[in-house]
Amino acid sequence: MSTPLLLLYRDRLDLSAPATALVFGVYAAGLAPSLLASGPLSDRLGRRRLVLPAAAAAGLASLVFVLAADSYALLLLARLLQGLVSGVVFTAGSAWLTDLCALDGEQDAAGRRATVCLAGGFAAGPFVSAVVAVLLPGPLLLPYLLHAALVGVAVVALRDVRETAPGRAAAAEGTEGAPPSVLPPGSGLLLITALAPVAVCVYAFPATVAAALPLLVPLPGDGVLAAGVVAGLTLGTGAVVAPWQRRLGSWTAVAAAGCGAAGFALAAVATATGSWVWLLPASALLGAGSGWSLAGGLSVVVRLAPAARRGALTGVFYTCAYLGFAAPFVVTRAAGAGTGTAQVLVAAALAALLAARLVPLARSGRL
Repeated sequence: MSTPLLLLYRDRLDLSAPATALVFGVYAAGLAPSLLASGPLSDRLGRRRLVLPAAAAAGLASLVFVLAADSYALLLLARLLQGLVSGVVFTAGSAWLTDLCALDGEQDAAGRRATVCLAGGFAAGPFVSAVVAVLLPGPLLLPYLLHAALVGVAVVALRDVRETAPGRAAAAEGTEGAPPSVLPPGSGLLLITALAPVAVCVYAFPATVAAALPLLVPLPGDGVLAAGVVAGLTLGTGAVVAPWQRRLGSWTAVAAAGCGAAGFALAAVATATGSWVWLLPASALLGAGSGWSLAGGLSVVVRLAPAARRGALTGVFYTCAYLGFAAPFVVTRAAGAGTGTAQVLVAAALAALLAARLVPLARSGRL
């Protein structure tokens, strides 16, 4: 939700483009340890035990931003704390949703539903915060207060959702002497060369749109509303296309990488011409790539992971995904004082290479 507000922080604190992108990227530094730790913990202790307190803490973390309006150090700290608590919610929450789908006999829908929830939330956050910042007073205050209030409502609603994990890991240990491995034998290469890169695309695509391209392409007005629209369009498209994963099947990840390559190509046109209008179709394509990366990747996770280790593999997937938040910092840092066109074209080429790698896996039905 703080994404379109980065432009306000940039002007208020007189930040350089890399320093501004670092505010976005430090979020991943908080996410990484919590994603890795919370998955196995939720397998062992239960989903609710982790999700409820972490969700409440996420609302409190938003309030730290109120104190960070005039301090770059506090701004980085706020983003770090937000990442720490959000990682727990994303990992354990996604595993919780997957469990519930499985119990209802709809395991194949888990990836699509998780994508709709996550992408929809990420799309609404930037758009709503941008609108509130532009139309109401206190642009660095009211969006965070609104988020904290909504989190409080969600925590209350979650109290009645059934627990799905307690005793499952313990039962596996008691019957077999040790918990099952996170991956089936022989799946390591698939994880390293396919699932992990697809996971990185989940947030590398929208993060570049939200935090790098607005710094490289002139936006109309003060840029805040346009940045919010672009970010909302990116993640909103990801939520809209997620249900198509049912038809795409094993080709979902291929379609995701292909959309990423096309989206970055159009973004390169925007940086080269200085016309922000090109960001609109680029955002839609990169949003579709993000949504399909998430839906397709989580579907592979559900298929590969034993039920008692679902949270652990989900955490690994999300850890790889949030490495994508470093993409804006890499792009802006590499661009320096230039337009960034060459760097965005490199991203397009990498996405195209990933698509080529995934094609044989899709043909064999391994994705």
